[in-house]
Amino acid sequence: MSVGAPPWKVSLHGGHSSEFCDHASSPLREMLEAAVRAGYHTFGVTEHAPRVEERFLYPQEVAMGWDVPRLLANFERYAQTLPALAEEYADRLTVLRGFEVEVVPADSYVPLMQSYRQRYQMEYCVGSVHYVDEVSIDGSLEEFQQAMEACGGLEALAIRYYHAVAEMVEALRPEVVAHLDLVKLHGHRFGALDTPAIRHAAKEALEVIRETGSILEVNTAGYRKGLGEPYPAPWLVQTAAQMGVGFCFGDDSHHVQQVGFGIEQAREYLLGLGVRAVTVLVREKSGLRSEVRSLLDCAT
Repeated sequence: MSVGAPPWKVSLHGGHSSEFCDHASSPLREMLEAAVRAGYHTFGVTEHAPRVEERFLYPQEVAMGWDVPRLLANFERYAQTLPALAEEYADRLTVLRGFEVEVVPADSYVPLMQSYRQRYQMEYCVGSVHYVDEVSIDGSLEEFQQAMEACGGLEALAIRYYHAVAEMVEALRPEVVAHLDLVKLHGHRFGALDTPAIRHAAKEALEVIRETGSILEVNTAGYRKGLGEPYPAPWLVQTAAQMGVGFCFGDDSHHVQQVGFGIEQAREYLLGLGVRAVTVLVREKSGLRSEVRSLLDCAT
């Protein structure tokens, strides 16, 4: 761990790097160096799982000449590269080896993600929903509008989104559930995202998260994307806390300047909402275990 790092200062989602991800901007080694500078106790590296159909390639990937075999090869190199780097940094930083799931193709992502975890010996996974009925909701605004039209409006899309989160968590049982209200990235432009029906769907997703023992991420990317708050929104944090769901931090970093960004602010955010502790993952010989750490503990 970084010298002087408070025990709560742990990111369980981020470290996306340019060798393996088209929309990341810094090499993995530089990301780990940045994590040391940021004063992290533990840094979970969670590269994106490769998508296996050409129709899900990002426009930037197509422009770069990347294809499905390239994505698969990148992920395999990631799985081979990270363990040695983690060992190299072990005296300065605890580095956890994970990956961020995708929910496409809708009819086959579950066994696909399970196979990635087993084949590449990932220590944990981050459960994310970036697609609703195979349409991206965090890409372009045009794609988000297509998703709204397909669902019949913003409220219907948000409800379907939370249902997709619940389905993913129940099927994959991820250690961490990322950016729970990602639908607000574009959705806030089009109307309220806390209607009674949306709240009901979100609470159903939180019930599944509680039942599986997954940790709910407070994702600081919301700050840098101009939302004025992290994911999830205050009402979701308060609802989750009342239900006994645990929280963790994730900087969702794709560039060295994003490593550690907003973590201190997110700590104050949780404290302001009455949350006094986070749940982290700790490595043991038998694997990872969860541990609750006080946000008020600044001891090293």
